[in-house]
This record gives sequence, C-alpha cells and structure tokens, in this order.
Amino acid sequence: MAGYLRSETLLPALIAVLSGILFWLVWIYGNSLRDPRYLDGWVLAGGMCLQVCFHVATKAGRLSPKAVSRWRGVHVTLGLFLIAAFLSHSNVSLPDSGFEWALWAGFVLVTLSGIFGATLAWSSKVGNRIEQNIDLDRLEIRRRALAREVDAAVAKPSPAAAASTILPPLPYDAWILDLHTNHLRDFFQGPRNAAAHVVCSPRPLERLTDEIDNLSRFVDENAQGKLAVLRHLVIEKDHLDFARVRHALTKGWLFVHVPATYALIVLSVLHVVVAYAFTSGAW
Repeated sequence: MAGYLRSETLLPALIAVLSGILFWLVWIYGNSLRDPRYLDGWVLAGGMCLQVCFHVATKAGRLSPKAVSRWRGVHVTLGLFLIAAFLSHSNVSLPDSGFEWALWAGFVLVTLSGIFGATLAWSSKVGNRIEQNIDLDRLEIRRRALAREVDAAVAKPSPAAAASTILPPLPYDAWILDLHTNHLRDFFQGPRNAAAHVVCSPRPLERLTDEIDNLSRFVDENAQGKLAVLRHLVIEKDHLDFARVRHALTKGWLFVHVPATYALIVLSVLHVVVAYAFTSGAW
C-alpha cells in the first residue's frame, strides 16, 4: 500500500516535469524562428500512436497481466502528458474553423473519458469494494437469495409470540412486517439506487438503515436480533447494487473512449495532410 501511495504521489510530479520540459522546448523552438506548432504537433501525433499501440497490445492477448498493468500505467501517464502538448499546440485558445472544432472536441472527449476510466480504476483499487471480474449472473443469483432470506426472516415469528397462547402478541412482528412492506420489499426485488451509486452517495442506504435503527429502539431483544439480520442483508444488497453499477461503468466508458480515440486519429491524419498541403511545410 505504501508503494502504491508513493507511486501515486510521484506521478503528478513526473507529469509536471515532462510538461515543463515540453513548454521549454517549444519556447526554444519558437525563438529559433521556427513554427513551434510543428514540434508540439508531432509530439501529439507520436503520443497518440503510442496510445493506439497500447490498445492493440492489450487486445492481442499476448501480454501477461503484469505487463498489461505496466502498459496501463504508461498509457495513463502519457495521456495526461498529452494534455500539456495539446494546450501548447492549441496555444490555450479555442479553435477557429469547423474542422479545428472537430479536432478540439475529439481530444476533449478522449481526455475526459480517459480520466473517467482512470478514476474508476483508482477508486476500485483504493476502496477494494468489488472484485475485478464480476459475474452478473452470480450477482442476480445472490440478490434473489437475499430476497428469500429477508422474506424468511420477516415471516419467522418471535419466540414470545409463539409461546403465548393467552395474552395477545406484542406488535413487534407487525411493525417489522410493516417495515418490510413499505421499505424493504421493493429494495430487494431488483437493482436499485443506480444514480446514487454512480456518484458514490450513501444516502439511500442510510435511509434504509436509519428506518431499521429507529424501529430497533422500540422493540424487545428478540425483535432487535431480527432487525440486525435485516440490516446486514440490506447492506449486502446495497454492495451488490454498487458492484453492478461499477461493472456497467467500467465496461461502458470504453464504448466512448475507444471509438473517440480512433476518430481522433483519423482527424489528426487529415489535419497533418491539410497542414503540409496548404502551408508547404511552414505556417
């Protein structure tokens, strides 16, 4: 863990140093009466080619898991460095023509989706809440099992109610049944609170556990034990919902990032052709 935190601390420093070197080289290149956009432009082009190589290498399936992890680290570092190259190449200004707007929008989309994916991977590694390989069928099987366990726990009568044949039973079981009907039954019938899990908000879970905790103060020890079981099942179900949402995000963001990357590569090639065709090598 210490090594991981140390690497996370060194990464921003490395990117800052590389970005500073790039800006310095561009400044020197411009002072030598040359157009600096050729320098940072080719840095951008070379970096994007390396990013495509990462995708091809991982899809080929010939790399070991350790090599893939190293490639991914280089991929993220290079992607963040290319932000500095893009800012330098665009002179930190908005584009003028429609084609330049397409290039600008493509790079921004690739960058934002890449940062989103890197953040997902980082949060999963730090939080350690979900497995790397999630089987959605197993999640659904476990959800149904939890729903059955909740129904069985609610339907089980308390020992005091079962033993009493003269006095009327205490209303604790009825209160728990009412809690199940109004709050828990729908929660266990399927995936819930997807929007809250996207932003990692604990409020929906806290509302349910607060309902259970509030009722627990007014019942006897046996009913408190039943409510403790229900609380545990609610928390586990919430973790299943979180895992499902995180799995969808982990798979889904690639359907934005990868096509946008290849579209940006095509636009970049056209940009190079147009730049050299209409400027004769000098802007």
